[in-house]
Amino acid sequence: MTEQVMAAIDGSKFSEGVCDSAAWASLALGAPLTFLHVVDNHPQTAEADLSGNIGLGSREHLLEELSQLDEQRAKVAQEQGRLTLKAAKERAIEVGIAEPGTRQRNGTLVETLEELQEEIRLLIIGKRGETAHQDSGHLGSNLERVVRTLHRPILMVPDAFKTPETVMLAFDGSKTTRKGVEMLAKSPLFAGIPVHVVIVGAETGDNRSQLDWALKTLRDAGHEAEGAIRAGEVEATLRGYQEEQGIDLLVMGAYGHSRIRHLLVGSTTTEMLRKAKVPVLLLR
Repeated sequence: MTEQVMAAIDGSKFSEGVCDSAAWASLALGAPLTFLHVVDNHPQTAEADLSGNIGLGSREHLLEELSQLDEQRAKVAQEQGRLTLKAAKERAIEVGIAEPGTRQRNGTLVETLEELQEEIRLLIIGKRGETAHQDSGHLGSNLERVVRTLHRPILMVPDAFKTPETVMLAFDGSKTTRKGVEMLAKSPLFAGIPVHVVIVGAETGDNRSQLDWALKTLRDAGHEAEGAIRAGEVEATLRGYQEEQGIDLLVMGAYGHSRIRHLLVGSTTTEMLRKAKVPVLLLR
């Protein structure tokens, strides 16, 4: 089964960023691109308490009308999804994707992605979906659930795409982040892009040894690589370095060790994702 770049799109303002990021990743990786739209057909209107003064016949009539409304909503959602997928496909073709695929499924996004994950090489998803609160500090609940469930690399993107020119890896010497270094070193997604490796912690012999290994691995693969060991609170330190160096894309392990161990399970990654203004690639 061919692994592909899969882009989850809906009607949110992040869909354009998802489309453009997915097209970039598909071209760089030489992997097929599929756009996915999931229609959640769970009832949107809770059944009201129609007891009391309303008669039984009237209540049955009202329930019938509500059922018809739900059916109409489902049809509208399906058609909106079809048009969204059509627009995404056309947008991808314009930038050079030969045959982008489209899929529309019924259900929940998390369950659908879990079912499809064997086909996914890289998942592209927006920071928030169309039903999420639009506050810039809010993180879509779907994104959190997807990251906890999926065992595939996930690229969370903002609403506008910019081709990455610098990449930063949050490194702690764990198995996940060491795999991240090796992935960065050989992946065509990052070919020719300078890489910054950052350890948040004390200047110890072990940290320095870990950093030296990471930089050598990247440089041996032909990358321009810089490294830093910074003391401080993890999220603030990483974000500060990213802003200071003008980093375009952040790479993190979804689970790790040391203080970065709390990614997603605790507060660090959740805060990084909430406050990130650049794409974040989460590794498992």
